[in-house]
Amino acid sequence: MDESIPDGTVAIIDGIRRIHYDGYWLKAYEPPADSLQAKKQLIQALTRRLFNHVEHGINIPGKRLEDARRAYEAEQDLERKRVKGAMFAGAMFNRATDIFTKLVELQELGIEIDTDNALMRECGLCLQEALKLGRLVLHRSGDEGIDELWGEPFRAFSIPVEAFYESRYIKIAQALREIDRLAAVMAATFSGSPLFQGVEPVVFEFARIAKIKCETLRTDPDIFDVWASFVVASEHLGALTPSLSASSTQIEHQLASDGLRLILQGRNLVTDITRARVTMPKSAREYIERCNTYATLAQAAARPSLALVGGR
Repeated sequence: MDESIPDGTVAIIDGIRRIHYDGYWLKAYEPPADSLQAKKQLIQALTRRLFNHVEHGINIPGKRLEDARRAYEAEQDLERKRVKGAMFAGAMFNRATDIFTKLVELQELGIEIDTDNALMRECGLCLQEALKLGRLVLHRSGDEGIDELWGEPFRAFSIPVEAFYESRYIKIAQALREIDRLAAVMAATFSGSPLFQGVEPVVFEFARIAKIKCETLRTDPDIFDVWASFVVASEHLGALTPSLSASSTQIEHQLASDGLRLILQGRNLVTDITRARVTMPKSAREYIERCNTYATLAQAAARPSLALVGGR
């Protein structure tokens, strides 16, 4: 990373066009020409991406928007109202996508669509309303929402396509920094433990490939090699086993079990960030706290044996 280089700097590095943001050189892609057709395709892709990462059951068709609204407004139970609000948000997004798709179809027939067209305004209002309701929606892991994903379709609707691409580079760079931070915490937590010898290089290799996957679009020809490498690295991290012996104590067995669970949780969190290409601050903060707690318990468990040796 080199934070002295201005954001937006473009360079050819090892034959690949890259752009610099937040200390990272990211793989750069040419944005499509700014048009309603390009915005339609972008919003459709972002909507599919959104539903791919959030909780199940909220991908409600836009034609059922009023049904979803009535169900949400009538619900009194707060827990059920959150879920129905998420379903309402999904219907709002799909309604906006439906409207924009039809506007593009009209434009393709030669009908000029002004930016102040009533349906354009309606599309924008649907996206705004969905963005407000997005706070009720959880990531598929159930740990937190991903507000950034809810904001992307509206951003793509309201700003030029090129500016949207630039905003995505910023968020990808932030995601890479989060991956680096989580990998460093995982390595620091387990590298000194005799129970998890050899974990550090496996963690850092997984993080390295995760960052490549994060910056690589699904339409990139390299995606086949990148995704295969990412899955294999994930499997290697998940296959780690604690070093226990027949003489291992009950405390060591518990530390091994807890540590393995923590490693898998870290792997899954990095995977979620990599696939969504945005940070997950609440999940990251809570995971780091769990790592700190585990490290403290591991150190405390080691002290009695050290004290006993010193006493002899």
